[in-house]
Amino acid sequence: MSSEFSRVVSRLAALLLWAVPSSAADHLTADQVRAAVAAGGADLSSKTMSGDDLTGLDLSGANLAGANLTGANLHGVKLVGADLTSADLSESDLTFAWIMRANFTRARLHGATLQTVVTSTGMDNTRDQAAIFVGADLSDASITAHFSYDDMRGANFSHAHMTVNMANQSMGLLRTEFMSANLDGANFTGAGLGHVTFRFARLNDARFNAADLSDADFTGAYLSGADFTGAKIHGATFEGATLTGVKGLDQSMIGGNAK
Repeated sequence: MSSEFSRVVSRLAALLLWAVPSSAADHLTADQVRAAVAAGGADLSSKTMSGDDLTGLDLSGANLAGANLTGANLHGVKLVGADLTSADLSESDLTFAWIMRANFTRARLHGATLQTVVTSTGMDNTRDQAAIFVGADLSDASITAHFSYDDMRGANFSHAHMTVNMANQSMGLLRTEFMSANLDGANFTGAGLGHVTFRFARLNDARFNAADLSDADFTGAYLSGADFTGAKIHGATFEGATLTGVKGLDQSMIGGNAK
C-alpha cells in the first residue's frame, strides 16, 4: 500500500510541476527532476537545472534539448540515447556519465569535466553506440574519454585539456581516443593533446594551431588541409596518414610513411 501511495505521490508531483506557469518553473530542483523521472521520464527540454546535483540519475532517452545544465553535477548520470541538442552544460561534471548514442549536437560543454566517461557497454567502442557532437563546444573542457567512431564534425576543442599525466598510469595508459571518429573541420587550437590517439580519424581541414601534440598518434588519419601552425609534434606518429595540403607541418621531419 505504501509503495503504491509513493508512486501516486510521485506522479502527482510531476503533473503539478508541468502545470506550474513557466515563469515560476524556470528552475527545477534536483528533487523535482527526480520526481519527473520517477513519473515516467518527463520532457525536460528547455528546462533549467543549473547547479543541481543530479548524481546517478537515469536520464536515458530523455529529451534535454535546449536544457540549461550549467554547473550541474552529472556524475555517473545515464544519458544513453538522450537528446541534448543545443543544451548548455558549461562547467558541468560528467565524470563517469554514460553517453552511448547521446546527441550533443551544438551543445555547449565549455569548461566541462568529461573524465572516464562511459562510451561503450563493452571493452571497445562500436559504431552502433557512437555519440554525436556535431558543432559542439568543448573548449577548455577537461577530457579523458574514448570518442572512437563519434560524429564530431566542426566541434570546438580549443584549449581543451586532454594531455595524459604519465605519473598516474599504474593501471595502463588511460588516454583520450578519437579512433575512426569524424572530426572534419574540428578546432583543436591551443589544446593539450599529448599521447591522444587519432588513429584512422577524419581530420580534414582540422585546426591544431599551437596545440601540444607530443606523442600523439595520427596513424592512418585523414588530414587533408589540416593546419598545424605552431603545434608541438615531438614524438607524434603520422604513419600512413594523408597529409595533402597540410599547413605548418614539415613532413621531412616526421618520418614514417605519411602521404
